[in-house]
Amino acid sequence: MSTPNIGEVARLTRQISTEMARVIEGKPRQIRTAVTVLLAGGHLLIEDVPGVGKTVLAKSLGRSIAGDVKRIQFTPDLLPADVTGVSVYNQSTREFEFKPGGIFANIVLGDEINRASPKTQSALLEAMAERQVSADGKTYQLAAPFMVIATQNPIEMEGTYPLPEAQRDRFMARIQMGYPARESESKMLLAQAGGDQLANVRAVTTVAELSAATESLSVVYVAPVIADYIVSLIDASRQHPDLRLGASPRASLHLMQVARVEAVLSGRDYVIPEDVQALAVEVMAHRVLPTVEAQVAGRRTDEIVASIVRSTPAPTRG
Repeated sequence: MSTPNIGEVARLTRQISTEMARVIEGKPRQIRTAVTVLLAGGHLLIEDVPGVGKTVLAKSLGRSIAGDVKRIQFTPDLLPADVTGVSVYNQSTREFEFKPGGIFANIVLGDEINRASPKTQSALLEAMAERQVSADGKTYQLAAPFMVIATQNPIEMEGTYPLPEAQRDRFMARIQMGYPARESESKMLLAQAGGDQLANVRAVTTVAELSAATESLSVVYVAPVIADYIVSLIDASRQHPDLRLGASPRASLHLMQVARVEAVLSGRDYVIPEDVQALAVEVMAHRVLPTVEAQVAGRRTDEIVASIVRSTPAPTRG
């Protein structure tokens, strides 16, 4: 199968976004970010209060591709084996057989991930980083494409556990849904009166087409000056006085990947500074930790990262 050109990738992205917009009113940026992360081969963290459409966004993205979609409802009593799988003794064959867990799918919806214990949360680490699961001395490869879409409620809410830094770093981007605008909420009510709107979301691509689209991003050119700009943004987070933990080297890699997708969506086969800036906050803000003084002052990490993007000199064309 031939690799699609950037025009085909942009068309595919528009089709997926259009299907998702059928059930998600007034959230074009959140939809675009979710599709961008999918094409970039990453994982998405959706953080917000209950009832604002986190699960609907994840399900609509899964329905728009003809792949295997599974949901894992994270609860305090969920065990790591429930996520990754477990070996079960088969009396007829007198051998142990591996029964895959919920992580074996193209799109995995981890609902309310921060309601599970840190031990169970950590069961996702290997799968998200290496696209594989190790169990009983054997390694099982996960399907391609593979994307985890995790939803979580704010940690201030009762019965939640904060995600470990290593777990948060595995997510390429974090988004917040926010409450819908008044007009969008009215449209949502009228649409729901007609039945389950998720049933109207069509699959507009196949797993094979999606994998080819992801592979085609490797041809998007990243100039050395752009790579240096990405490193400058990441390094600035490590030096910022309001942050006690800056972004990791994985963040720089993820930022480059989403910048490539942004370039393709703009019809280019090369990255410019604006592509890097487009999702810099979504890629970096959930990885950094503010100082105690910044927390007391009420400074959020997304505001701090946005100030870093504004103050870091971008390369100029010419």
